[in-house]
Amino acid sequence: MNRTGLIIALTIAVVAGVAFGFYPELDLSIARYFYAFEDANHNMFAFRIYPPLMLARDVGLWIGAVLVAPAVIALVIKLIRPQRKILISGRAVVFLIGTMVLAPGLLVNVLLKDHWGRPRPIDVTQFGGNDRFVAWWDPRGNCPSNCSFVSGDVAGAFWTIAPAALAPPQWRAIAYGAAIALGTGMATIRVMAGAHFPSDVIFAGIFTFLIVWTVYALIYRRPRTRLSDDDVEHALERVALPAHDFVVRLFSGSRKAK
Repeated sequence: MNRTGLIIALTIAVVAGVAFGFYPELDLSIARYFYAFEDANHNMFAFRIYPPLMLARDVGLWIGAVLVAPAVIALVIKLIRPQRKILISGRAVVFLIGTMVLAPGLLVNVLLKDHWGRPRPIDVTQFGGNDRFVAWWDPRGNCPSNCSFVSGDVAGAFWTIAPAALAPPQWRAIAYGAAIALGTGMATIRVMAGAHFPSDVIFAGIFTFLIVWTVYALIYRRPRTRLSDDDVEHALERVALPAHDFVVRLFSGSRKAK
């Protein structure tokens, strides 16, 4: 999570934004290549129902869920048993859950996909659909919800950069490489399936990385905002203890009444 990564991400964003913005036919040209794949039942974009790719997509989605699960479990146990020490680093809990909620959750699936009306490749008139194609920067497409810009699956796959940032230093480069490979693989699968244009998946990865980079800087680096594990531990105790004490008193009172 250094400045070099940030510069690379911003450079990719500028290049992709300009290229696909001024020449939106690039999206169509790449999608057209995969549209031409036809199966025995004359389904175009046939990779979307190709079992190995469907399985690969499902596996990719589960990887993110598995990696965030320890943080969620640790948080739930801490909220139920606030006097007990949290099972993993408190900062890691905030970082992993926070970035998952903000990137694949809030930004992608709440703010963009349901309000940026770009139709998916499989739905545009150029590929047998009914919707008008629009460039990545234009939110005025015909798609009513769960639209093409940006890809939720790709954002979830690239989110694995967050746990990679917490890997031991000697393993961190390998972890980053694996996260980028997972995100790139998922992006390729979604483009091959006609579910997203290339610009959709590129910006899904960029937006996710920028959120992960920013949250990491706030929690771990910047003196005014960085947290310690004790800070998180005490904050969770302040939130959970009143409810915990209320439940204890309630059940204690019920037993005495009997």
